Amino acid sequence: MPPSDNTTAHPSTAYDAQVRNTIPYYETFHQETINLLMARPQPPRRWLDTGCGTGTLVERAAACFPETHFVLADPAPAMLAEAQHKLAALPTARIHVLEAAGTQEIPASYYGTFDVVTAIQAHHYLSREERRRATTACCELLAPGGIYITFENIRPFTAEGIALGKAYWGQFQRSRGKSPAVVENHLQRFGVEYFPIPIDEHLALLRESGFTVVEMLWYSYLQAGFYAIK
Repeated sequence: MPPSDNTTAHPSTAYDAQVRNTIPYYETFHQETINLLMARPQPPRRWLDTGCGTGTLVERAAACFPETHFVLADPAPAMLAEAQHKLAALPTARIHVLEAAGTQEIPASYYGTFDVVTAIQAHHYLSREERRRATTACCELLAPGGIYITFENIRPFTAEGIALGKAYWGQFQRSRGKSPAVVENHLQRFGVEYFPIPIDEHLALLRESGFTVVEMLWYSYLQAGFYAIK
């Protein structure tokens, strides 16, 4: 089935099943995000998950933070529809789904209102300028002392690192039952349909966007996680 309803390689209705066979440790990204927030002194009151996909992170987080209000954003209407269906059992007072929008398009009326902003595998589809705008928006959306957590595909520093990283990633996908042709098609999207940047650029961008604390949280295969505090 062609990925006609969002920017990922998978249609929204098949995303949950396919992403686990594509991105190593994908579910761990969500758990490490929750674990980090549980280590903070106070639970979040308001949490924005931008690039929310099908709502899996919010579904898990809502069980761990029963008093938190969640706002979901995504540029793909089909993803938002899947998220609304997945989260239908939660009280409506705890969940608000925005109209389809990228992070950089979220209305300024939300600026300064969130304790947490998350963007999991969301911004590597953006150009460098769009990524800069999206990262700056994440800082603006946070209240003072709020925390931003993001996981992204990353670009190794050297051509050899890129080649080996792609081979390593392809090996994982084949081990999860993907055919060599499907794996090769996915790896060819690197730098063409999504645009990963190196770790040092991620860290620099977070600092330039106004965050006062910038740290790395996770690294595996061609994915990395970061957190930053306003």
